[in-house]
Amino acid sequence: MGRRDVGILHPGSMGAQVAAQAVAAGATLRWLPQGRSEATRERAGDIGLRPVADLRELAGACEILLSVCPPAAALDVAAQVADAGFRGVYVDANAVGPERMAEITDVFAGGAVTVVDGGITGPPPREPGRTRLYLCGDDAAVARVRDLFEGTALTPFVLPGPVGRASALKLAFAAYNKISYALAAQACALADGHGVLDELVDLAGHLLPDTPLGTPEHLATAGARAWRWEPEMREIAGACRAAGVSAAFAEAAAATFGRWEAHKDDQAVTAGELIADLGRGTSSGTSPGRKGLPSR
Repeated sequence: MGRRDVGILHPGSMGAQVAAQAVAAGATLRWLPQGRSEATRERAGDIGLRPVADLRELAGACEILLSVCPPAAALDVAAQVADAGFRGVYVDANAVGPERMAEITDVFAGGAVTVVDGGITGPPPREPGRTRLYLCGDDAAVARVRDLFEGTALTPFVLPGPVGRASALKLAFAAYNKISYALAAQACALADGHGVLDELVDLAGHLLPDTPLGTPEHLATAGARAWRWEPEMREIAGACRAAGVSAAFAEAAAATFGRWEAHKDDQAVTAGELIADLGRGTSSGTSPGRKGLPSR
């Protein structure tokens, strides 16, 4: 065959759509079903991913490996790939900070692996213009990854400079984008505790209609994803400290998302339930919240 295959670790909701873009561009994508959920297997089948028996087979068959996993697992996944004898371009596209990227690069030190730093911004790529893949690192390796996604719904952007810059940009964007959900929930919990939640939702819907505060159903989407966002906030906190910036906002957001761990992948959770979670167990005796909010 003209070029060796591309591997994806691991195709969750974001990773599956990233893989789908490479498939649509003509690449052959392989993945490791071992230990993955039935939902993940169905996603992989729907987009045409080819299964392999184990990580060593994946490492041997592929010249590019894409790591799209929860940030807390990124370093462990890299170590497993290194142990499997991979030789090629390793793209870490996880929500990790520059310091973690340096650790991931060190995992492959002395081997035949070139690490590319990738930062994905936006939703899982399904339509052009909404999701970007920022890339930095070795010029030749970055060009190969850029070409893999050129013309797809995942738009590649090359950042000049060393590994770490794409991760820093990704986390800076996430700091604003995702912490805004925690701030909205905090404001709603405060209002609920004083009996003015409906009024707050009405006010925010009028003045801030396109924000998590102004759209309760938008806020509700954070519940199912909070288990991934909590470790991302820890990465943001570390990146802030490394830059001499206060990590207080990120640490507070991590604590907020930690309160929603029980809602992992629960697409039916409501904004009212998330707000109630913030009101439980407080020392001020505030209201436990409500089970629903008016929709706008």
